[in-house]
Amino acid sequence: MTTPSHSHQAGDLLFLKRLNRSAILNLVRRSPGMTRADIATQARLTKATVGSGVQKLLEAEWIVEGELQKSNGGRPGRALHLNEQRHALLGAEVGVHGLRLVACSLAGHIIHQQQMRLVPTAPEATAVLLAEQLRELLSHPEVAHRCCLGLGVAVPGPIAPSQPLLRRAPNLGWRDVPFLELLRTHLPDLDGLWLMDNEAKAAAFGELYFRTGNVPTSLAYVSAGTGIGSGVVENGHDPLITRGVQGLAGEIGHTILQPGGLYCHCGNRGCAETLVSGWSIRAALGIGEEESLVEALQSRQHDPDVEMTLRRAGEALGTLLLNLHHTMNPSEIVLGGSLVQLGPLLLSPALDYFEANQNRLLGTTQQVKLKILDDSTFVAARGAAAQVLARVIHGSVDIP
Repeated sequence: MTTPSHSHQAGDLLFLKRLNRSAILNLVRRSPGMTRADIATQARLTKATVGSGVQKLLEAEWIVEGELQKSNGGRPGRALHLNEQRHALLGAEVGVHGLRLVACSLAGHIIHQQQMRLVPTAPEATAVLLAEQLRELLSHPEVAHRCCLGLGVAVPGPIAPSQPLLRRAPNLGWRDVPFLELLRTHLPDLDGLWLMDNEAKAAAFGELYFRTGNVPTSLAYVSAGTGIGSGVVENGHDPLITRGVQGLAGEIGHTILQPGGLYCHCGNRGCAETLVSGWSIRAALGIGEEESLVEALQSRQHDPDVEMTLRRAGEALGTLLLNLHHTMNPSEIVLGGSLVQLGPLLLSPALDYFEANQNRLLGTTQQVKLKILDDSTFVAARGAAAQVLARVIHGSVDIP
């Protein structure tokens, strides 16, 4: 009979092996082309431990060997890379105007993507449509032969910290929706890890997690679309998303910019979204939900009312960027979302305000990097897929 102490030791040994494989895989992911010797040095592991861990990951087809690398004295070693052919990570975004889906490789490359435009509907009906789209994605020739590690779903609202519950999506009219449960009933055979997160937080995570080389110490993603949201993630072995006690961290669209102003979809008055959001611009310019906002404004860019509305929205967006800089002070801000496609009429006043004011507090000349994504259609879905990979690598179960 095995004694409790022996059982505990065996458990510790398995835990250490999983931890070591996680460290090896993360180093190869972050620095493609590393050799076993490089990993042993950076991870402070013995060569035997690294050799054993690498062999297991090769056998499980998580990594592959490449070219011989030059050595500084010892024998040359083989470069190690993630295996881009074996696994798939699924990500989906439930947006206010449609569904967006991706299947990604381990390095975050999109294998296949698809989207479906729809009018906002009930959670149950949306779950049915998303399940149909996911089945179509899984049957695609580039995806069907791969091992699916799981599914991440991004949604337009805060998630309860302790459970996968969408607390509220004001621009969809949803409240306290267990969307993953609804979806599971229509995809009972989809194995792997399932998770759900706010779309801006998922996007922020993916923008940082899939980076290689010079990765920022922290990153904020601002999602400027039908609504306005943000996510902030701190870099580390297992990057950490700022969430808040109620999951509200990053809900910058519902910070108050104009006390006593117009009513917002959330019920408060003067929220940022009443000044800069897809829905507020549509309301101000009489553009219906069934029309593409970008296409509707292409022929009206020189109209005085359009110029005034977009300039006002741009100044509000610049204020939000500055507030985010002062409250969270990330090393990089990434701006995405459909409103970016409105171009200089919106972006110029926003960027001018941010650049003119970001250094007033400290008087420094150091500029926080501000990156604009011209096309962020699949950023949130890809970020949700990144969260699946991170949970698999850094989670409490052995890497499959």
